[in-house]
Amino acid sequence: MNAIHRLFILLNSVKQFNQVKSLLIITTLSIILVSCKSSPDQTAAAPPPPVLPVSLVNESTETTFIEYPASIQGAVDIDVRPQVSGYLQSVLVNEGAYVSAGQTLFKINENSYREALNNAKASLHAAEAAILNAQLEVDKLTPLVQNKVVSEFQLKTAKTAYKIAQANAEQAKASVASAQINLGYTNVKATVSGYIGRIPKKQGSLVSPTDQIALTQLSDIHEVHVYFALAENDFNSFNANYPGKSPADRIKHLPAVELVLADNSIYPIKGKIDMIDGQFDKNTGAITLRASFPNASGTLRSGNTGKLRLGLKHDDAILIPQSATVEMQDKVFVFALSKGNKVSKMPITVVGKSGNNYLVKDGVKSGDQIVLSGLDRLQEGQVITPEKATDKAAQVVHK
Repeated sequence: MNAIHRLFILLNSVKQFNQVKSLLIITTLSIILVSCKSSPDQTAAAPPPPVLPVSLVNESTETTFIEYPASIQGAVDIDVRPQVSGYLQSVLVNEGAYVSAGQTLFKINENSYREALNNAKASLHAAEAAILNAQLEVDKLTPLVQNKVVSEFQLKTAKTAYKIAQANAEQAKASVASAQINLGYTNVKATVSGYIGRIPKKQGSLVSPTDQIALTQLSDIHEVHVYFALAENDFNSFNANYPGKSPADRIKHLPAVELVLADNSIYPIKGKIDMIDGQFDKNTGAITLRASFPNASGTLRSGNTGKLRLGLKHDDAILIPQSATVEMQDKVFVFALSKGNKVSKMPITVVGKSGNNYLVKDGVKSGDQIVLSGLDRLQEGQVITPEKATDKAAQVVHK
């Protein structure tokens, strides 16, 4: 009985083993079938190389600009001051008005100066009468001396008195002229044509040539002078970049300059640099230059500020859009396209800017192709599908 029981157990174990074996075989076959089926799908799902715009780099003639803070002054900016003392009788102009040369601006009370003129004229008349009296004395003594009635000494004395009378008359004439000048100074006139500034003193104020505050300011702005400064390093570069053996010779060859106004608009008329200061300012370490701009419309006024834009021409220059570059550790890179459409990160040397473009000295050359966008997704040696760029950035590169 025990033998039969053991045989039954053995047969049952063999049956369970065969079932497990069959299950393992079926599972293995299923895994193999699934693997074979999924391999082609994984290969098809691999992403293709990214399509990115590229453009050729070409050389061209370009101009870069450097801007310097500038102050604007009229061709003539003067303080209008009285030359005689007195009460301000009339203010004949308004603040901000345009006046012509010779026009009366202020009237100072003239009563005392007119009386001084009358007194000077009276002294002149007295001096002229004294001349006549002295002449009569000379005429009277001359025949008497000839007839030896009186001594020659008396005639010489009369002639001396005559000369003294003439000198007194000349002095009186000078006093009259001086009094006339002072009387004329009671009319304060414009010495040039221009615009009137603020008028701090009003009618009835006591004015004097020694006043610290002027009656007003007068500005001739038919042409304006724009002053800007160059530091020593900038001035050395200025001398190296622009031709000329001397400052005067260099000024003749300088290009026209532009004025950028406070609102960043460009003044429509270009100017010309016409002065380089003779020495550096000891306090600032900078040297001053001046550019002159026509201003017939009166748009610019003394005291305006802006920026002087100085251009520098570059022959055989290479321009690269700033958007086609990346900056890392104070260096600028571009992604250049090499054989097999692989990209390589190339450092470039930037020597200036022109609008939104870098002016490049080294790193790329004419004929190279660079990637214009999508740089944040690129890696060294990555393969891309180049696409000819049609955007504005490419147009700048091909300029």
